Amino acid sequence: MNLQLEDVSIRRGAFALRCSGTFGAGVHLVSGPVGSGKSTLALLLAGLLTPDSGTVRRSGISSALLSLQFPEHHVTCSTVAEEVRSWGLAPERILAGAGLADRAEDDPLRLSRGELKRLNLACIIARDPDLLLLDEPFSALDCAGKRLACRAIEARKEGITVIFTHERTVLPRIGTLWEMERGALTPRGDVPDAIRRWRHAPPYLEYALEQGARPANIALEDVREALCRIRG
Repeated sequence: MNLQLEDVSIRRGAFALRCSGTFGAGVHLVSGPVGSGKSTLALLLAGLLTPDSGTVRRSGISSALLSLQFPEHHVTCSTVAEEVRSWGLAPERILAGAGLADRAEDDPLRLSRGELKRLNLACIIARDPDLLLLDEPFSALDCAGKRLACRAIEARKEGITVIFTHERTVLPRIGTLWEMERGALTPRGDVPDAIRRWRHAPPYLEYALEQGARPANIALEDVREALCRIRG
């Protein structure tokens, strides 16, 4: 199972995206600042944009889902329970996991953006597609919500997961690291080796590297463990 980009380019107004590379099974992080092209790449991988040149090849992928940055764009029903059912899921389990068990009959648009984000992520991850694309999955979430999202992402056992984010505080364990800057996608490779090549690493990770620590992954827990090892 893989998703391959061969000399792909696309222009949207004054912005141009250029990318090549292969996304295989596992969790990929596409890191980059706001406006660098992450959302454009997410739409391209989801098949919602057609490249001006180059080729996007899918192998062994029979299902794909994209979680948009703004969760209100996903709402199609008048109650939270109906919204969950529209994904083909049982409301009781999903709402309990999202901390929304008492909101089943509410209008989804009456939820806070953070609550709506939790609802969307719980549904899209539970559907377990072959290709899961998450555009800024941590936006609007508090720290507890971000940690919950990270655990759900890490729990996926199969398929391709691609996270597009500028988040620099709470991150999940990943397999492969990419960076996006000014429309150019750069592969940094597999972790942990890729960590030292991450130009826009979060402050906590930069600090650990400066101290001589070698974290096994990018999550804060891994960084703490690495720091503990060097400090005895």
